[in-house]
Amino acid sequence: MNIKSIWLIILISLSAQVFALGAKDSEQEKKPINNEWILCITNFDISSLPPEKVSIASVVTREISERLSAINYRVRVSSEYAYYEEQAWTRGRAAAAKALSAKLDERSRLIFRGEPEWRYRQNLAKIDADIEKLKTALDEAEKNMPLVNNEPVFSLTRGNLDSNFPAAPASGSEYKFCSDQKIDAFLSGSITDFHGRYYLSLKLYTVFTKSIVWQDNVLFSHNDLGNALDEITRKLLIMLSGNNPAQITITTEPEDTLVLINKSFASRGSSGVLEFSPGTIVINAASIDHDSITYETEVSQGEIININLRLYPVEYTDMEIAGDREGNVYLGALYVGKAPLTLRLPVNRMEFVEFRTADSRRDTIVFQSPDTPDFSGSVMMNSELIPAKGRVERDRQHFYWTWGSAWVTGIAAWISYYTVMGINNAITYNYNTSGVMNQDFYDRNVLMSRFTTGTLVTLGVISVYGIYRLVVYLYNANKGATPVKNIRRN
Repeated sequence: MNIKSIWLIILISLSAQVFALGAKDSEQEKKPINNEWILCITNFDISSLPPEKVSIASVVTREISERLSAINYRVRVSSEYAYYEEQAWTRGRAAAAKALSAKLDERSRLIFRGEPEWRYRQNLAKIDADIEKLKTALDEAEKNMPLVNNEPVFSLTRGNLDSNFPAAPASGSEYKFCSDQKIDAFLSGSITDFHGRYYLSLKLYTVFTKSIVWQDNVLFSHNDLGNALDEITRKLLIMLSGNNPAQITITTEPEDTLVLINKSFASRGSSGVLEFSPGTIVINAASIDHDSITYETEVSQGEIININLRLYPVEYTDMEIAGDREGNVYLGALYVGKAPLTLRLPVNRMEFVEFRTADSRRDTIVFQSPDTPDFSGSVMMNSELIPAKGRVERDRQHFYWTWGSAWVTGIAAWISYYTVMGINNAITYNYNTSGVMNQDFYDRNVLMSRFTTGTLVTLGVISVYGIYRLVVYLYNANKGATPVKNIRRN
């Protein structure tokens, strides 16, 4: 074997090793992250169950836990994958930026440490090399989205596997609960008594939606517990495994329509194929100068749906707003100009217009714009002084106090009147039977009679005054109210 052959063998061997190293590095770069999807089953609410039925809760919880532990993996839908991808990307950038910042701080400390010159140059060169590597790592983290495992291993928490179920979080603290438990979702529920039967209600909260994505309930008796659990866990298995997500394609008109699905951005205009877990989805579509629409539908696993959203353009009409004096015009809370002016409004809509003058006068009206764009309308605003702040409240309080006094006076008059009548009957009976008149008793009854007359007169005065206060209260209350007026067509 000559020298050339030996060098050729060595070159091929080195090339193979280099290729193997490159392939290994490539495999490492493509290694997916977020390889687990963890669910926590919380303790079901049984506070309303009678004591003799409480034991059913532990049976239901353990049965659901055992059945869900049979799930091996979960298929992430596109929105879930995007959430974890963005989360990992943000976390990777933050870690790279933090490492670079720490190395820059280390370089600053090195400058002021006062080491010997040869050691200083050596350490500075090493730190500068590390800084360049960290800058490259930060650039890579910025440019390259991480590879998230699209089929992570499904698992219950270690506590659930040991038959430990934590209390469900309070409303508003669901996301924090998931962060503290380091889980991707939790299942909560309640068991209540319903006329001798059990009513089981379940809710599934997921981190990537930050909301309840699935809920269902089932009514069962003690004898058909197994069938009830079969029914509800079958739906849960489909939901949690994510197999065969529904595929939705949206076509819009006009093309710039903004589309939201379950309150999350889906597309601007027509979309590609979007994946969603089985269940109810709510689609909102809006575009400038078009009527927005809301569409709700139920999707099943593996279903392929094409949805066409057509938004109709809004038609406009002219509305002239004039005032009895110079003032500002507000459409709702938005200032639109000084009267008189012409407003361009959508047809057949209820509008709120307020007219304000510089001397604290105003007029507010609600009207419906013309129902066709061929007609224009006009509205005259007649300004009045704005009632003093708190005037209506004071009038209402006076009215309440007046009628409260009327009730008290009326009760006193009623009691005193029947007291006088009873004493008169007693005096008459005593005189007829004995022929003797008790003068002192008679005089006291005369005073009670005068008191009764006084209360009746007072009641009448208070009633008249109460009617007056009612009229004043209604007048001032309606003075500040917004009337609904008919417009005049031009």
